[in-house]
Amino acid sequence: MSDTVDPGEPHVTQAETPDAIGAYPRLSDEQVDTLLDRGRRRRLTEGEVLIRPGEHPASLYVVLEGHLLTTDTEPAADPRQAEEPSTVGVHGRGRFVGDVGLLEGQPSFVFVSAVDDAEVAEIPVDELEAIVLSDPLLGEIILRAYLIRRSLAIGAGAGLRVVGSCFSPQTRDVLDFIARNRLPHRLVDLDEDEKAERLVRRLGATVADFPLVILGGSRTVRAATPARLSAELGMRPPAPPPTCDVVVVGAGPAGLATAVYATSDGLSVYLCDSVATGGQAGTSAKIENYLGFPAGISGAELADRSVLQVRKFGATLDIPATVKEIVEADDGIRVVFDDGREVTSEVVVLATGVRYRSLPAAGLDRFQTSNVFYAATAQEARVCGDAPVAVVGGGNSAGQAALFLARTSSRVYLVVRAAELGAGMSRYLVDQIQNHPRIEVLLSSEVVDADGDGRLERITVRSTHGELRDLAVEHLFVFIGAVPATDGLTVGVQRDADGYILTGPDAEFAGSHSPGSARFSLETTFPGIFAVGDVRHGSVKRMTSAVGEGASVVRQIHEYLSGGRHNRVGA
Repeated sequence: MSDTVDPGEPHVTQAETPDAIGAYPRLSDEQVDTLLDRGRRRRLTEGEVLIRPGEHPASLYVVLEGHLLTTDTEPAADPRQAEEPSTVGVHGRGRFVGDVGLLEGQPSFVFVSAVDDAEVAEIPVDELEAIVLSDPLLGEIILRAYLIRRSLAIGAGAGLRVVGSCFSPQTRDVLDFIARNRLPHRLVDLDEDEKAERLVRRLGATVADFPLVILGGSRTVRAATPARLSAELGMRPPAPPPTCDVVVVGAGPAGLATAVYATSDGLSVYLCDSVATGGQAGTSAKIENYLGFPAGISGAELADRSVLQVRKFGATLDIPATVKEIVEADDGIRVVFDDGREVTSEVVVLATGVRYRSLPAAGLDRFQTSNVFYAATAQEARVCGDAPVAVVGGGNSAGQAALFLARTSSRVYLVVRAAELGAGMSRYLVDQIQNHPRIEVLLSSEVVDADGDGRLERITVRSTHGELRDLAVEHLFVFIGAVPATDGLTVGVQRDADGYILTGPDAEFAGSHSPGSARFSLETTFPGIFAVGDVRHGSVKRMTSAVGEGASVVRQIHEYLSGGRHNRVGA
């Protein structure tokens, strides 16, 4: 193979799109030397294995001589009993292997071995992190390539194998968790995939084992839940610290910003979220109106970059971790999780954001676990393929979803209750949607019925004039209204009639504050508990504003810690 592969260019079996090409940059000799200063040389023999799927790599590998092969599954001892591995790439001199999971402590989703006798530069992960976070040029080349590779892996359905039924709520919970955390995966559907029965026999699985997740090699998670899977992937700390300065509940833009600014100011921070990092912004295919990114940036990339900053400054990140109760304690504020764990802090910041409402259409409940989505990313686009879809909603999230899905779907129907598309959507999105040949906009309309034999096949849309129209669609995306994401959270703070948390002057004085005492603008009626982002009453509901509030609250936290504790109940 080495005689037929140009050592200066990788052979990549995926489509040679600009993204695919950009995922495999060649480092200059000077850049390789910079990396070697942080690592060591290592000789490899033909066929020697560097990384197996499911293992946590400890180093970055850059090719100095010879070639490395990456495949999306590990070759089996008996090829008749496993999937035939497909080649992802053959990498020559100056190329490197891995993806963003290496920086986030995740296991590898690919098999890496030497094609021939080779030599590589081996750079430990901690040294790689230092380079990515401190070297503007070399760090950005590596990070950008890693982010693109993860996106390509997601689109190709590489990585984890989830074995289960698409009609199972438990399987859907696992799939949603994986998708929201931007992990490449593929569903092996017990109801439809012809390979499922053979795979189940090989694994010796029973009904009680589903959903079952194959991490790679012999590593599997049976009866998987988001918490179990997260623990196996190394995404959760073994236990929370007993105490810290700040607990941030919610890892969307507001929570991530709070964690970054607080830790960079020297505060110890415990950041948790019940689902994933990135919040609703993390599910956006492309954000085009965020300051500093004129070409736009995907929500996934923004979230991954933010997570690296959180890790850089030393915050503890815990996902999925659901907060059940926040109560007053003698030594601070006690945060209690649904699994019984606890952490006590001086300050709590609520940044739980909002969640989209479900659509009250007749018959839709039958398809909630299989054909109804509340995010539009590469994961969902791969599931839909070129099938016609409908997007319901008139805000920016719905507009971004329609444009993204129109890249692959043969037809996208955008169902909007308002009489004008611009009533709740930014102008730049309106212009693109109105000029897109595969998007049809239905104004002054709502979805009233859904039908299909086992799977969604059609929806019925009714206009304000009472006209009914059937649309042949196989998937439905819902972005209608929002409610504060505080379900199941017990905390003694005042809220408005819709459940949004009151802060600053909007909050009535309670017994915990003496009349006339100062209240910070982002502080709730519970001293020491602050609220930022979309969950807060009066918030702008824009990502830029959420990030700004995350930064602003840190200043208020410092002021509170330096002299505001006397306002706490019982202090």
